Amino acid sequence: MSARLTVVGLGSGNPDRLTLGIVNKLRGASKVYVRTKEHPAMKALEELGVGSQSFDELYESFSSFPEVYEAITLKLIEEARSGDNAEEIVYAVPGHPMVAESAVSKLRLRCAEEGIDLNILGGESFLDEAFVRLGFDPIEGFQLLDASGISRSQLRPELHTLIGQVYDTFTASEAKLCLMELYPPEYEVVVGHALGVEGEERIVRVPLYELDRQEGYGNLSLIYIPADRSESLRNRTFARLHEIVGILRSPEGCPWDREQTHESLRKNLIEETYEVLETIDEDDPEHMKEELGDLLLQIMLHSQMEEELGTFDMFDVIEGLTGKLIFRHPHVFGDKDAQDAEAALQNWEGMKAEEKRRKGIKPESESALSGVPLDLPALMKAYKLQKKASKVGFDWDNIRDVLAKIGEELDELTEAIDGGAPAEEQMAELGDLLFAATNAARFIGADPEEALTRTNRKFVERFHYIERRLKDKGTAPKDSSLEEMEALWQEAKTEERAKR
Repeated sequence: MSARLTVVGLGSGNPDRLTLGIVNKLRGASKVYVRTKEHPAMKALEELGVGSQSFDELYESFSSFPEVYEAITLKLIEEARSGDNAEEIVYAVPGHPMVAESAVSKLRLRCAEEGIDLNILGGESFLDEAFVRLGFDPIEGFQLLDASGISRSQLRPELHTLIGQVYDTFTASEAKLCLMELYPPEYEVVVGHALGVEGEERIVRVPLYELDRQEGYGNLSLIYIPADRSESLRNRTFARLHEIVGILRSPEGCPWDREQTHESLRKNLIEETYEVLETIDEDDPEHMKEELGDLLLQIMLHSQMEEELGTFDMFDVIEGLTGKLIFRHPHVFGDKDAQDAEAALQNWEGMKAEEKRRKGIKPESESALSGVPLDLPALMKAYKLQKKASKVGFDWDNIRDVLAKIGEELDELTEAIDGGAPAEEQMAELGDLLFAATNAARFIGADPEEALTRTNRKFVERFHYIERRLKDKGTAPKDSSLEEMEALWQEAKTEERAKR
């Protein structure tokens, strides 16, 4: 038989808040362990004649808190195993045993597995003092976060937020950096030290950017951000965006938004996508931010329409994407390796095929050209079709063969034009030439869409140069000769080379 193991809470720091039951339990214990002696209640226990052994040295022996808590758990279980059922081992922790005590959570699991009798007696939590000393009611909406593991996704400004485990300046700095992803640098936050402990309590209000410049962080420190339901903060959250799109589509919303359908917005989705691409070409982050927002709106509207029908909502879209990203990156989230981008792409393609098999689709029974969207722009579609065909061996051997094919198609187009062939035939020959040119792009490792985009941009810049130079002369392209404009075109090319 093993000894009984009891975990007790020492309260938030004020010795007067220790319950009589916990004091008696400590006095009657065979052995008393405390997580740390750095707690105001320890002096009162010493005065009561309660001897104890602390785990403070473990914080120096290990490099991380999880390692410390694992070591505490193993030590207590070992002590309980080696005792008999007449003994009771007490483990005392600051505050309440079930609030921010990882070792206690581990003990609950391990003791059940080991058959060790575990009893937990609550104590006053630091939350109790925080509600009183900071003056807020948690029923208004409240969340408790850990400074050592806080992330942007956890922040909800409409809730009262307490951040515990602010042991030192480093953890305060980590919390500050996370909070500044949502809150402005000058936003006022509250720092509390030893709340409720007579002679030690300090409550200070500081701008967020000064959070890690404060002195006195320790085991009894926390950060408090009052609930803020202002538009300026809520407008930075995804929940608010989802809410606004829902309002726009509601009976009380915008008549234009209510009338839209998937079909009516189809062209908008395409246009917004190309406007994002334009900002990428311009290398304009500010413009890109705006256009990405417009593209996101299109996705939100299409999702909202389906939410109204009850088929799916935006969160289903997010869940599906998240699952796909995890599944298709086994070299990141699984046990596969990928030393370079090519290996990562192979993993991606392999997992795509596995997804199809799980859906009852046999990839081997599909056409080699399957998966190319019907409505892709023609140049992009040609590129993707050729890539897929090349994977099954339907391809030229080398770039010289491709260039010869381009010459052949050019000759056929020339013949069709010179021979006065019908417009439909001439267009068909032009399509063959463009398709062959796309193959050349693939062989030299260039994206034809990007190549043509660059040429378009170059044409625009040179033509603008012609317009500017002619305007300086008091004229315009429509009033100039082709020879004059060609000379200015060559000037523009010379200036480009000089800038390189």
